Amino acid sequence: MQSFIELSKIFADKFSIKHFPDEPDTLYSPAQYILQLGGKRIRPACVLMGNELFGEINPDSFYVATAIELFHNFSLIHDDIMDKAPLRRGMQTVHTRYGESTAILAGDVMLVQAYEYLNKMNPEHLQSILSLFNKTAKEVCEGQQLDMDFETKATVFLSEYIKMISLKTSVLLASSLQMGAVMGGAGIGSQEHLYNFGKNLGVAFQVQDDYLDAFGNPEKFGKQIGGDILANKKTFLMIHVFEKASKNQLTELNQLIKNNPTDKIEKVLQIFRDCKVDEWAKSLKEHYLQKALHHLDEIAVVSSRKSSLFELAEYLIQRES
Repeated sequence: MQSFIELSKIFADKFSIKHFPDEPDTLYSPAQYILQLGGKRIRPACVLMGNELFGEINPDSFYVATAIELFHNFSLIHDDIMDKAPLRRGMQTVHTRYGESTAILAGDVMLVQAYEYLNKMNPEHLQSILSLFNKTAKEVCEGQQLDMDFETKATVFLSEYIKMISLKTSVLLASSLQMGAVMGGAGIGSQEHLYNFGKNLGVAFQVQDDYLDAFGNPEKFGKQIGGDILANKKTFLMIHVFEKASKNQLTELNQLIKNNPTDKIEKVLQIFRDCKVDEWAKSLKEHYLQKALHHLDEIAVVSSRKSSLFELAEYLIQRES
């Protein structure tokens, strides 16, 4: 059995090729550009881990993993356009560098190329993989739309936010693992447990990410602390504080959101602490992590074969603040 880090490196080495033709360069260079920005390649590694959990890696799993990574980057190009984001992984986003129209086309052709890789598979698992791939692609789009809807929605409930995060983020992680399990010949029950492991792990990761944005160590987190607060994002923390805050705290919070004073982050964080949002977030993260690990425990393979998946959970969740 190979570790998560080893499988990520194996995939990254295979993936570091040109995936598009030379012409027209104005279309294909922008598509290749985002792939060269790197990334952790977590989702394609999940395909390989899901496969290896049940048997030797099927060579076709690399086609599936490549399709997943291309789809992921397609979604990033379009997300960055919708978010008007200037940077991705510390570099210019595709639309900032090449223009929005070209970026849309580059994302579209990347999605088509993902299907080209799936088309290289042997027929044995193709229908199952295609069905899961298409279902997941639609769900990711649904999640992105919900996320945009929330920007103008006065009140977002925790259950709604968890649904959005599950669709936008978690299902791609979960389906990557399940596709690998399909390639490894796993039964339906094992596939479902592995999918639910990934889905709950994805939610736990987002809770962790929201927590670190507010309470993390900026040197270790790698981002500005309080960025979500400045942007008035409806995170797990903000949704919970609106449910738990007193009338006076809600009045102050709404004024901080409206007026954006220079000490906004400090004052919102104090309200978070007074409402014990930090403790709640840690508890919620642990809840979803334990749900994920329960599903991993239920998969009927020897524990030693699950080591890379435990490593994945630790890598995603057990970051220091």
